[in-house]
Amino acid sequence: MIYTIVQSNDTWTLWGILAIWATISIFLEQKYKWAAMVSGAIIALLGSLILSNLNVIPTESPVYDAVWTYLLPLAIPMLLLQIDIRQLFKESHRLVIIFLVCSFGTIVGTTLGYMLLRDYIPELDKIAAAIGASYVGGGVNFASVTAKFQPSSDIVSATVVADNMVMAAIFALYMLIPSLPFFRKKYNTPSIDAVEKQKKNGSSSSADDYWNKKEVSLKDIAATVGIAFFLVVVSFKLADFFSEIIPDTEGTSIFLVLLNNILGEKYLLLSTITFLTIYLFPNFFKKINGSQEIGTYLIYIFFVVIGAPASVSLIIEKAPLLIVFVLIVGLFNLATGLVAGKLFKFDLEHILLASNASVGGPTTASAMAIAKGWGNLVGPILVVGTLGYIIGNYVGISLGYWFMSMN
Repeated sequence: MIYTIVQSNDTWTLWGILAIWATISIFLEQKYKWAAMVSGAIIALLGSLILSNLNVIPTESPVYDAVWTYLLPLAIPMLLLQIDIRQLFKESHRLVIIFLVCSFGTIVGTTLGYMLLRDYIPELDKIAAAIGASYVGGGVNFASVTAKFQPSSDIVSATVVADNMVMAAIFALYMLIPSLPFFRKKYNTPSIDAVEKQKKNGSSSSADDYWNKKEVSLKDIAATVGIAFFLVVVSFKLADFFSEIIPDTEGTSIFLVLLNNILGEKYLLLSTITFLTIYLFPNFFKKINGSQEIGTYLIYIFFVVIGAPASVSLIIEKAPLLIVFVLIVGLFNLATGLVAGKLFKFDLEHILLASNASVGGPTTASAMAIAKGWGNLVGPILVVGTLGYIIGNYVGISLGYWFMSMN
């Protein structure tokens, strides 16, 4: 076990580091142009990556698990409470198309990477299946497919580290692309242009303009937190209930398996119930201020956690070729989206968010939309990203059986 200055069970110190670095990242993004260009999300991620690789903080901790288990689910309804439902449906159909295109890029990249490296990486058929599933729907699918094919624990651990390393680099690329003149000239960028028009003066950042001061009362905070807890509890309990009563074992019909994946998926049900609640009580939620701000702060803590597991030394020691494989998959996803998006005149923001949602899941994509100030796309990409939860497992399992048939 690698010694770190802050141990994995030093919960107060680790929570303090997560919260303080998330705060610093937000402050830097809203105060300085260079930080706004990099984005607070990437500053948050890189900070924890540096700290973990300098052995200041551990790469694994129950605190990080708590962020995934508790803070992330609470952030989702908070970010959704004040979205414009009509704008959501207007934007979603184009995002669905480009999301499916990026997912196809994942399939192509996974297949190519497997063909090139199958003789050099042990158990690559099983690992490729898991990465293929993960880069269609996020880490939830990775866990499901590895449980299905059961590769050895060593190769799974090395793959997780490689995946985190590559994802950190690709997320940085997502954040960087909108600021590059080449892409601004080649693609339509309406959301980026709208944020820039909101600038009050030359010294303010887009994030500073987007997150302007609002009147927030104690009642607003109480309503936001209370409603978020209520929606999470109801959604997760219902998901557990449906997953128990709807069979998905071997021999079960495809319809029941699909129904189990839809109704038994906690995050998909959480988004669905949240949207239904907003739709039924629109006037009530319009009066609540502060939900996006609280939810976004939780998402920034989540970004700090993302960077922590990316151990450079462990990658060099255990899985250098796995980096190459995962990088092929991730870059094919993004490149396919950019090429198809250019041909069919999709907005650059749609392409980047759709690729992000397929690689990291809806939460990382919504965090990017928030960090960039593309508020009108937060709700749509959360909905579209949950599509990956459904189809990711099918993609991964199909690839796994195909690759194993080649052996």
